[in-house]
Amino acid sequence: MPVPFTGGCDCGAIRYEGSAAPIAVLNCHCRNCQRSSGTGFTTVAVVPTDSLRLLRGTPRQHTSTADSGNEVKREFCPDCGTPLFARGGIPSQLMAIKVGSLDDPSWCVPTLDIWTQSAQPWTTMNPALPKFPKNIPAPPH
Repeated sequence: MPVPFTGGCDCGAIRYEGSAAPIAVLNCHCRNCQRSSGTGFTTVAVVPTDSLRLLRGTPRQHTSTADSGNEVKREFCPDCGTPLFARGGIPSQLMAIKVGSLDDPSWCVPTLDIWTQSAQPWTTMNPALPKFPKNIPAPPH
């Protein structure tokens, strides 16, 4: 995994750099991710929030209530609309980077599918990946 890694939006108004390898790379099939991506799911790299640094621009935020009931802030370029980040729905010390916004997304290989109960019937999922009907179960305390 290349660290640091860089990314940004389609028009170049937003640029960022990540300084930590992702904790997980996953496909989310929830209805909110379907709407925000404009397709059947979104692929995200989950990283520590403090490992991401904006180099240029300020993303715009849209807050919605996720299928889990948690508030999620989705961030995107205010000029071209490229989806960039999601915060909330996961612990606050973590955030999700939309893999399509990376300069080189080839190294981000998903390792699981979540919210598969909302997956569209036309979505082809990798049968080798673990599937979770909702979110990943929380570890026992």
